[in-house]
Amino acid sequence: METLYQLSATDVPNDRERLGMHSTELRREWVSYPEAERFCGLSHTTLWRHVTSGHIKAARVGRSVRIHLPSLRRFMEERAEASSGDPR
Repeated sequence: METLYQLSATDVPNDRERLGMHSTELRREWVSYPEAERFCGLSHTTLWRHVTSGHIKAARVGRSVRIHLPSLRRFMEERAEASSGDPR
């Protein structure tokens, strides 16, 4: 049987290794409606409409809804490309 140990930054004697342990960046892929609203500047109703139509991926966990951030980014990029093609 293999034993796994969890190290904290204080357990590592080398400063360079300790700094490397802290530089790990965690990227969130699922965000709440308020976070998605701040990200893209759209209202809750507009986001909800695009989620229910399937344009933006979302998941319901209990009573919470989480929006898939890569899906939201892709949706916004598609809309930006479509609007930049308009000869106004």
